[in-house]
Amino acid sequence: MLNLKQRLAALQLLKQYMLGDDEEWTTVQRTAGLQNAWFTPEFITTAIQNICNHLLDEEKLSEWVALYKVSHESKTAINIGITMAGNVPLVGFHDFLCVFAAGHKQTIKLSAMDNILLKHLTDKLVQFENNAKETIEYREILKGCDAYIATGSNNSARYFEYYFKKYPHIIRRNRTSVAIITGSETNKDLERLSDDVYMYFGLGCRNVTQIFVPGNYDFTLLLDVFKKYDRLIENHKYKHNYDYNLAMHIINQKFYMTNGSVILSENASAFSPISQLHYRFYSNKDEIYQSLNPEEIQCIAGTEKIPFGTTQQPGLTDYADGIDTMRFLSDIAVN
Repeated sequence: MLNLKQRLAALQLLKQYMLGDDEEWTTVQRTAGLQNAWFTPEFITTAIQNICNHLLDEEKLSEWVALYKVSHESKTAINIGITMAGNVPLVGFHDFLCVFAAGHKQTIKLSAMDNILLKHLTDKLVQFENNAKETIEYREILKGCDAYIATGSNNSARYFEYYFKKYPHIIRRNRTSVAIITGSETNKDLERLSDDVYMYFGLGCRNVTQIFVPGNYDFTLLLDVFKKYDRLIENHKYKHNYDYNLAMHIINQKFYMTNGSVILSENASAFSPISQLHYRFYSNKDEIYQSLNPEEIQCIAGTEKIPFGTTQQPGLTDYADGIDTMRFLSDIAVN
């Protein structure tokens, strides 16, 4: 088994590879995009850069593991089964990173939507540090693990709860993100917000799918600034969703606003369909927080903690569903 120093050193080699222009890595990214039309070159590159800048920074990694009871020496590891999502390129990387950094073994079941990128990267990691080979395994069916981490829909979560109930586990469900607009935002602020809305076609739990605006809000500037992402309508999957949602608004004679690439619709639901952004009016911020279901919300953008443009740049301690994965792994190791 690898000790902590070896694990962290291997991750730095992986980071260098991810940021490089190796022909094999370029081909793998292209192949992932051909398999999944949502994985455009732009968004694959964005995911890679965010991982390298925010999750694989050497100093941040060292400070992060120091927060937990991570053994510096090699030890007999427990096996963590991970069921990964596939809605965003490399969306399961943080789970992989947590288990690897904690010094445990992991058995991974990849989503059919994202089964190329991470597998290639862990293969490269093993090339850089051969002793990592015994810590990473891929399977189609997860059985015989000591604990489980599973990410999926609300429906699949019920199955996960049943199958993994006898083991320590983290089960993640549907989540989304919202934003609070005051009306005093600059063009730059709204441009950053557009990143939170449009990045990865809005498919991630950290994507803003509903905005809260003052009662007299003028949407003109927002719709104009959001034209930054007009190019997304050229993606046939995104355009199909846009055309369908637009047709539903017209058929149902429901009021909407659009700039040609996103549909603004007043709706109380925090979850909105692809290509659609819900909005709600508010008179004071307290009523916003009271209206939100904390079990549905991953991020609230436009706050001091999460400024516009940062929802898709989670750090090492920005755990999905607010569940501290490293603490979970540390507690298992102690028990």
